[in-house]
Amino acid sequence: MEEIVELREEVDQLKEAVTSHATVDQAIGMMVALGRVTPDEGWAVLREVSQRTNIKLRNIAELILIWGRNGDLPSDVRAPLEEALDKYGPTQIPGAPPPP
Repeated sequence: MEEIVELREEVDQLKEAVTSHATVDQAIGMMVALGRVTPDEGWAVLREVSQRTNIKLRNIAELILIWGRNGDLPSDVRAPLEEALDKYGPTQIPGAPPPP
């Protein structure tokens, strides 16, 4: 019986990890699309915002997805996000003319 409980807990943890990973990947995608950064830079942006705000990276990703849906982003997250995006981006689109 104890083994079944342990296995259920492990399955629950794995489900949470998969969901968290998908959320972070989606937020990286938003950084790539909106911030014009590479995926690696998008990851670095999320990591930097997480560290500067002392909010778990998964929660930063969730806030960014909410922002994408309704435009709301707490100001204590918005400022570090803008600074990080300025630091890493914008990435020049290959083959595009240089910005004016």
